[in-house]
Amino acid sequence: MTDQPDGVTPPQDAEMERPVRVREPAFNLPAGLVGILAVLVAIHAVRTYLLPQWIDDELIFNFAFLPARYAHSLADQSLAWIWSPITYSFLHGSWEHLIFNGFWMVAFGAPVIRRIGMIRLAIFWCLSAVAAVALHIAFHWGDMAVVVGASGVVAGLMGAAARFVFSPSGRISRQFAHLNRRLTIGEALANRSVVVFAGIWFLTNFLIGLGVFAFGGAASIAWEAHIGGFLFGFFLFGLFDPRN
Repeated sequence: MTDQPDGVTPPQDAEMERPVRVREPAFNLPAGLVGILAVLVAIHAVRTYLLPQWIDDELIFNFAFLPARYAHSLADQSLAWIWSPITYSFLHGSWEHLIFNGFWMVAFGAPVIRRIGMIRLAIFWCLSAVAAVALHIAFHWGDMAVVVGASGVVAGLMGAAARFVFSPSGRISRQFAHLNRRLTIGEALANRSVVVFAGIWFLTNFLIGLGVFAFGGAASIAWEAHIGGFLFGFFLFGLFDPRN
């Protein structure tokens, strides 16, 4: 043992005294959401840069949603009426359309995925996509204009997120929003933040329907599908949310 003079503290290891810093990632996204975005980008990239136009036209005809399938003899010529109410959500009209949907999917999809997981999300995606075009076709029965894009699903994610991301104090918990208690429908409708958020969202979509806004890289926007998706997510999210 080495003797130390009285009152002298032996030097400490510098590494032991150095504070440990934990850096938060710049983009803290669920792996499942990253995978979804990668699939959407890959599909659009293949369509844009690799497929001949005539093949892409066939792909759109067979996998985009077309209201006319359900009013004319097109249903007898193709079975696309079965799967197209879901597959249309994986196709986009332009890069701007895809980026716009991706931005909002990151904002509202992340807390929903953290809360319900990928298996429930897969079911939610399919049913919200169907709900979105169900309302669209109610307004556009027999229309020959195709519908593509994940906007209806994104709207569903917004509606679902509105049930839990807003705290009772009216503030959004960004890091741990998925841990918030799910508000009942009555509580959500009485929450000022939820009402303001939903009000602005509906107003924006009504203005889109009136032609005031035109963005996202699409010539026409299926705003009715947005509303169908949002209503599905808001009112039926409890069916997908874990009981605990």
